[in-house]
This record gives sequence, C-alpha cells and structure tokens, in this order.
Amino acid sequence: MAATRGGRTGGRVTFRTRFAPSPTGPLHLGHAYSALLGHEMAMREGGEWLLRIEDIDRQRSRPDWERQIYDDLLWLGLWWPEPVMRQSERLGVYEATLARLWGERWLYACTCSRADIAAALSAPQEGMAPILGPDGMVYPGTCRARDRVPLDGPMPDEALRLQMGRCGELGDARAVEGDVFWFEELGQGPNGEHGPIEFTAETMMREVGDVVLARRGMGTSYHLSVVLDDATQGITHVVRGQDLFEATKIHVVLQRLLGLPTPTYHHHPLVRDDTGRRLAKREDAKAIARYRAEGATPSDIRRLVGL
Repeated sequence: MAATRGGRTGGRVTFRTRFAPSPTGPLHLGHAYSALLGHEMAMREGGEWLLRIEDIDRQRSRPDWERQIYDDLLWLGLWWPEPVMRQSERLGVYEATLARLWGERWLYACTCSRADIAAALSAPQEGMAPILGPDGMVYPGTCRARDRVPLDGPMPDEALRLQMGRCGELGDARAVEGDVFWFEELGQGPNGEHGPIEFTAETMMREVGDVVLARRGMGTSYHLSVVLDDATQGITHVVRGQDLFEATKIHVVLQRLLGLPTPTYHHHPLVRDDTGRRLAKREDAKAIARYRAEGATPSDIRRLVGL
C-alpha cells in the first residue's frame, strides 16, 4: 500500500478525506461507491485519502473481515498512507476525553435499556408521538436527574450520555446567536440540503436529545470516536453517505465542545437494491468479494455504482 501521491501547499495538505469501514462484514457496492468517490475527490484536489478501521465493536469485528477490506480496496485500485489508524488502538484517547467531560459535568450515567426507553416514550404525553433522531427514539431523560457518582471516583461502567441541554453554552463568534451551529455541505443531504447548514441548540435538544458517548463495555461510541479520529488525522473533508447527514449535527456539537475544527462535509446518495432499500452488510449478494469471485473487474464495479 503506497502512500498517497497527493499535493501539498507549503507543507500543509489542503484536502484530506478518509474511508472508515467497520470490519463486521463484507464491503458491498455502497462501500465501493463511497471509497471510490472520496479517493477520486482527493486525487483531483491533489490531496490525501486515508483508510481508518472503525473496530470499536470488539464483539462483531473480525480480523478476516479487516483483511478482506484491504484486499477489496487494493483490487479496486485504491491506495492510502501507512500506518492505518485502528480505533481499537485508541481506547485510551477516548477514555481520557470522557474523563474530561465527566469532570466538567457534561455527562451522566444511564442504566436504561432500549425496552425502558420505549416504555417511557409509550406513556401518554399530551398526545405527542415519540420523535426519531439519528440514534433512534429521542431519549426522554429518565436518568438525567439521578444522583451523580462522586466526581473524584471512577466513571461508572454504564452508558454515558451527553447533557445536550447545555449545548447552548457553546457560543460561536462566527454566528449571530451563540446557540447556532453550522457546517458547510458540498454534497447533498437527504432532502436536498446544500451549502451552509445551520441548526440551533434548541433543535438539538428536541430532535436529537442526550446522545450516548460511551456504551457499556465498549468505552466509547461512534459519535465520540469519529470526531476525535477526524481531528487527529487532520481530516479537512468528510465524504460519506446521506444516512449520516443528521448525525453530522451531533459531530459539530462535539467539535465545538472539544475545541476541534469542523471539516467540510460531502454527503452522497446511497446505493440501493432493486427494491429501493439501502444495502447492508448482511446482503452478501452485493458484496465486492462476490463480484470479484464471479469474474467482475474494477471497471465493472465503477459502472455498477455509476462512476
């Protein structure tokens, strides 16, 4: 795997993106599209395309799936710098950040199961139906007012949620109002969103709620790890599917909270099957490895995904 042949300006990379698959199943056509698109954008801009392995889910991640990721991407003709970042090797970074946020009272422990949340939301509340956010049903805050574990003791081995209600404290000199967040969208959201995307602290509390930043037994979450990893790798542009457009708002809040830069985002349409459903790793019929075994070429894959 040769290092990217991207250009630099005065020693500074002006366009750096990443492809960050999880080794929990085979890469499919949707992954191929995202990887190829991001790689082509980086090469066109004289930048860099990095590979990152998001393997924080140790129960589902498998070494053979990780090896398959490398094989598939090399077969597609992609290259990236070494070494590859692996999230399982960065647990100490995530833990230190959580400890900081815990000490600053941005987090609280939550013992609610999914069944508990569903039951709480099913109770009559002025005829209001539960709101679905990027992580599913918006958490009703059951554990928010619970007695806190002493700050001078260890963090509890429970899920840790962000106090989203405090995000209005994160003022931004670029915005007219302190509780306005924003990011630049070069691609398109699921409803055609493009350009500067603005949202407020009130919207985040109502439509997203207290998201989990550390899952029990995992020591982190997708939201926390992706924000920290993008900053560590100096990612300037995030290229990913439209299914993560709403999650980007969570990431922008965390970037503001942690004092990290906000990349430019490019969300792209999803590759879907013949019935219009988005592809999933369980659908082996669309796996890149299967197309390879049946004699397809990288050019055939590009044609299938519309590149």
